[in-house]
Amino acid sequence: MKHGGAGLPRPSALRALLAAPAVLLALLAAGCARAPGPAAEPMLVRGGGAEPDTLDAQKARTVEAQTILRDLCEGLTTVARDGGVAPGLARQWHASSDGRTYTFALRPARWSNGDAISAADFVAALRRLVDPATASPYAQVVNVIAHAPEIISGHRPVADLGVSAPDAATVRVELGAPAPYLPALLSHPSTCPVHRPTLARYGAEFARPGIAVASGAFVLEEWVPGSHVRLTRNPLYWNAAANRVPAVEYEPIADENAELLRYRADELDVTAVIPRSQLDWIRAHVPRELHLSPQLTTYYYAFNLDRALWRDHPGLRRALSMVIDRERLASAVLRAGEQPAWGWVPPGIADYTPQSPDYRALAPAARLARARLLYAQAGYSASHPLRLELRYNSSELNDRIAVAVASMWKQALGAEVVLSAEEYKSLLQDIDRRDVDLFLSSWAADYNDAYTFAQVLSSDFGVNLTHYRSPVYDSLLTRAAAEVDSSRRRALLEQAERVALADQPLMPIYFYVNKHLVKPRVQGWYDDPLNVTYSKDLALAPVAQRR
Repeated sequence: MKHGGAGLPRPSALRALLAAPAVLLALLAAGCARAPGPAAEPMLVRGGGAEPDTLDAQKARTVEAQTILRDLCEGLTTVARDGGVAPGLARQWHASSDGRTYTFALRPARWSNGDAISAADFVAALRRLVDPATASPYAQVVNVIAHAPEIISGHRPVADLGVSAPDAATVRVELGAPAPYLPALLSHPSTCPVHRPTLARYGAEFARPGIAVASGAFVLEEWVPGSHVRLTRNPLYWNAAANRVPAVEYEPIADENAELLRYRADELDVTAVIPRSQLDWIRAHVPRELHLSPQLTTYYYAFNLDRALWRDHPGLRRALSMVIDRERLASAVLRAGEQPAWGWVPPGIADYTPQSPDYRALAPAARLARARLLYAQAGYSASHPLRLELRYNSSELNDRIAVAVASMWKQALGAEVVLSAEEYKSLLQDIDRRDVDLFLSSWAADYNDAYTFAQVLSSDFGVNLTHYRSPVYDSLLTRAAAEVDSSRRRALLEQAERVALADQPLMPIYFYVNKHLVKPRVQGWYDDPLNVTYSKDLALAPVAQRR
């Protein structure tokens, strides 16, 4: 999941801001790129998006932080290039006949300081993840492990978690219900092992540069906020011989046009995203460097259901969603192959049929009439328009979508919208304080299973940002989690999504695509539906092979 942003521009000001980067890019296209010196050659430089919130694996909340953590820490499993699951520090695993016990056999491996990686390090990490004292936003992601829900709620001791180490090379996980997605789930950075002596000595400081001990292919060397996060190759990583990248630098660049400028100046090897306004130029001038592919992520606007305006008027929530022309946004604003999102779970999720709200089947005119009726029933009219504030992380794309959607709401319903673009961390803080009305967010799949989306809207999930609470939805989710038969489990998850879409706690806007520019000197790049490309899988060609 990710957010970001800064400022409170009016729509007219936003349009002016959107025009400026194109002028800068035109100047750059005339030939002002600079080549990096030889000292920079051994380093892979990746655009990092927004500043990471933390590099503490159990506390990290954002996609940007988790992307870096995948280079620093390796868990029991990793993400395969097709979005599936592959061995990590566990060389193999097997499930019991009832699907409730998984046993993972560790490969011989060492921490970056030379200590042996032990099964007890995984037990400590998973206990730390669910410990209420940690306050991890991802604690509930392992709810399927036996006793995790009771521990997270403070009703059971951490030591009761269903994870154990029969010996130093074996991790055993007991589940409250069968979960065939568990091996894939355990590739998530929040489940990475912890180096217990470092945590005991340094506490909250244990993940800082110069202190952190790594289990992955790289070690954290330096983090200069607003500038870069630098990683160096871990020579003690179990598969270090296959890692051909000496160092990686992630540069946090929230502005998409600024990132493209850096890329064109040969200051970046890989971008985190691309600016839509420059997509035609990119396709015309560097088509071989452009990588577009489907991604299992949903972009959405969320209602703060703590506020009576939204909590007490589900029809008003539906009206706002009904008049968003998602197809027009995809064709005129997004333009990189993104699909309009009527449902919550993206297409491409394994063993799942995408769902849609009932009003999608209506003809546009009928849908508009229904939305206007719901708007009026909520007490709003031309003489008494709905007034609301939409907050989002500041970026060219988010600005353009916000302007377009606000215009749709104004034209179709008469609603008056204040657009508020914020700096990334400020928006997160506002959401956590519930000091928001309507806000932008996105959810990226943690593993390729519909449950990773379904769980977000459960009442007790730590990053259920809308605070949606539905006993019906929760009951369906509980039943799905306990269901052994895959077809019945799928049917329950699909029914749960339909319940949520009818309640409309959020408005899905579009389904992502991976969007990267990759320099020719970067060898081995691959596009993964979870948007995971490990730096250790890449290599750097000599300078002469740049472009």
